Amino acid sequence: MTPVLQTIRKAVFPAAGLGTRFLPATKAQAKEMLPLIDKPIIQYGVEEALASGLDHVVLVTGQGKHAIEDHFNVDVELETLLESRGKTDLLADIRSVPCPASVAAVQQNEPLGLGHAVLVARELVGDEPFVVILSDDVIDANPPAVQQLINVYERLEDPVLAVERVPADQVSSYGVISGEPVPGEDGVYRIRDVVEKPPKEDAPSDLAIIGRYVLTPDIFPILESTPRDTRGEIQLTDGLRRLLAHRPLYACQIDGVRHDTGSKSGFLRATAYFALKRPDLAETFRRYLRTLGVGTDD
Repeated sequence: MTPVLQTIRKAVFPAAGLGTRFLPATKAQAKEMLPLIDKPIIQYGVEEALASGLDHVVLVTGQGKHAIEDHFNVDVELETLLESRGKTDLLADIRSVPCPASVAAVQQNEPLGLGHAVLVARELVGDEPFVVILSDDVIDANPPAVQQLINVYERLEDPVLAVERVPADQVSSYGVISGEPVPGEDGVYRIRDVVEKPPKEDAPSDLAIIGRYVLTPDIFPILESTPRDTRGEIQLTDGLRRLLAHRPLYACQIDGVRHDTGSKSGFLRATAYFALKRPDLAETFRRYLRTLGVGTDD
């Protein structure tokens, strides 16, 4: 009898980074809590997870990052205060914050790489497939990027990584796959190798891994035995290369618009993009951009 494919319920959010690119703003708050318009960056990823049918959030945090967990818990005192003062609009805004069935946090005491962050979540994930979401990558897609990956996973029953085509001069900033198209699967590739941050002349393709992964629990023992790199970190890319020796891995080219909010320029572009999609902000913002001589015809 063919085993029943397990439903994916859990999303892991690595959020223990120091956010040094945004100092001094991140001196006393987590980078993931920086507001993109009027929602913290990480909320976009949690909303994407819930819209994709996931209902358990696992936060891998660092010291002093309790605000992330608090943000997704109900604040009865604040809601009661707003209700008593008749601030119904603000109350509605507060209640619009997504509340997964469970939010659990585990601390990554040292930032020892993405692979280590995933490994730290092992006990909370358990023996089931799961999603990893890097909240820096804010993706506007329909269906959501995570749902696109899950759809591929359910058909092929093996781990799936999100990829995006990037210009040749940017491949050295990403993990890049070598792969071949899967017959009958549009935009899906069977991965033959993964190369971390290759020089552009050595890159096997222009398909760069972006911040969404569907993984299976056999990644955990692999990461546990993965050697640290020259910086003393456990890289998820290295673990995935080792996993390739045991099972197929696939890549799914995401249909959507991605913004890397982990850089200042990407954060600013994302702010403009989402402001122009908001009915309550778009026209005013367009008028302001016109005063700066910036075209906003679209």
